[in-house]
Amino acid sequence: MNRVVQTQPQASVTSAENALGQPLLREFFLGFIKIHILHHAAREPVYGLQLIEELRRHGYQLSPGTLYPVLHGLEKSGCLMREDRLVGGKVRKYYRATRVGEQVLGEVRAKIDELMAEVLRDEGPRTLPETEGEGVVALTWEQ
Repeated sequence: MNRVVQTQPQASVTSAENALGQPLLREFFLGFIKIHILHHAAREPVYGLQLIEELRRHGYQLSPGTLYPVLHGLEKSGCLMREDRLVGGKVRKYYRATRVGEQVLGEVRAKIDELMAEVLRDEGPRTLPETEGEGVVALTWEQ
């Protein structure tokens, strides 16, 4: 049996824009930042301040307190490895992509290309195909 489910938005457009302005965009941008870090770390060893400056060039404002947990997470996942170097009498932590990181980056690049084709160049399907079987047939949004 097919059923129609009517839902209501969780918030008004104005509050949705405010919500998107913070947590959701932050989540999206964090993914972009991770990709950007892997990209540069696959080319050469990179360090925190260098990455902060590069990301600032692209409009991201990151503090060390935000960046280093991201770097540590990528290191823990096996995508980055760290090398401590003595520079100017201080230890500087350099990160470079591992084979796993390079493999992940390759897969991400393929998905970026696919996403760009669909979202930016409008090369994807105009509508999504209907699914077979029972379940939700239509959603309607009430304002």
